[in-house]
Amino acid sequence: MNLFTPQEYTVNYAAAGRAKTRMPLVKLFLLAVLAGFFIAMACAATNTAAHSVSNVGMARLICGLLFPFGLAMVVLTGAELFTGNTLIVISVLDRQAGIGGMLKNWLIVYLGNAAGSILAAAGCVYGGQLNYSGGELAVFTMRLAAGKCSLGTGSAVILGVLCNVLVTTGVLLALSAKDLPGRVMGAYLPVAFFVICGFEHCVANMYYIPAGLLAKTVPAYAALAAEMGIDLTALTWTGFLLNNLLPVTAGNIIGGVLTGFLFWFCHGRRNG
Repeated sequence: MNLFTPQEYTVNYAAAGRAKTRMPLVKLFLLAVLAGFFIAMACAATNTAAHSVSNVGMARLICGLLFPFGLAMVVLTGAELFTGNTLIVISVLDRQAGIGGMLKNWLIVYLGNAAGSILAAAGCVYGGQLNYSGGELAVFTMRLAAGKCSLGTGSAVILGVLCNVLVTTGVLLALSAKDLPGRVMGAYLPVAFFVICGFEHCVANMYYIPAGLLAKTVPAYAALAAEMGIDLTALTWTGFLLNNLLPVTAGNIIGGVLTGFLFWFCHGRRNG
């Protein structure tokens, strides 16, 4: 067979998670910056492709077809993604890693993902990438970011949970394959589902919302948004952190840990 069984790839992840907690910090941070950049590029691509599509269902479908290649690049390059690394709980439950090592990994990777995503957002905004359609891409980016800053806390947590159940499932399915097409498809389908449904991913939002915030500082973009009647009052750094990033991150952790526990309990326990 060209596939690992669920038992095999769960056991394989337990060992991989142990290695993640022992990685040198500089290497871990740089690989996290790379992952943040890859996810940011997936976000930039989906915004560009969908910004002029008026049909919401079609726009979501386009995003769902494109975005998953970001996770595929993360998996295939060995980059470090915070949401995927919530699966290190498998290693902890299997007693191959400690809680302290897992939390250290999460912190370093989270900061690296943020650095990569925000740097990519700054490059797109100040490099003029948002000039498509006479600046309408910039307006779309700001409107999307403002909407994310307007989520209620409960909604942000729940959408974060749903998102990372799918993302972590995609990571494990990618590990189930022994060839390149299988690994890509394993990562692809669950992530496509979360994007089409509009669930919330904290690392993606480290691009989506800072890109909108930075675009808001460009007078031409801000003037165009005002001309089009777009309300950007919710689009603030405080709104980003408190109304979106923190509750979405909490939801992503819950979703990833629950998925990791489920796979370990059903497939990974040594007495299972």
